[in-house]
Amino acid sequence: QVQLVESGGGLVQAGASLRLSCAASGWVRNYWDMGWFRQAPGKEREFVAYISGSGSSTQYGDFVEGRFTISRDNDKNMVYLQMNYLKPDDTAVYYCAGVPKGDVRGEYFYWGQGTQVTVSS
Repeated sequence: QVQLVESGGGLVQAGASLRLSCAASGWVRNYWDMGWFRQAPGKEREFVAYISGSGSSTQYGDFVEGRFTISRDNDKNMVYLQMNYLKPDDTAVYYCAGVPKGDVRGEYFYWGQGTQVTVSS
């Protein structure tokens, strides 16, 4: 069984930074491709970022505009999302995801429970 546990969310003011963490445990392979998604109230889930198993390849949602950075530490089975210059529109529940089913911006096999990020204006 695989567990993905997110942490690091919180309430911040616009312009601040947050670093989200995703701890993977259980039957996990450190070469798995991983992603971050978010879902705001009343909106569909949205792709945020992707990182390949080696960390050599990354992709970001169009809205990121250079503000976020995804990274990983395979020795620790950790994936991170550094978010800078946060905006109120970034308010959402952020989810860690493991192993894309196809398109890295689409469905994944494993999901965490999410961590709330709230950005005040």
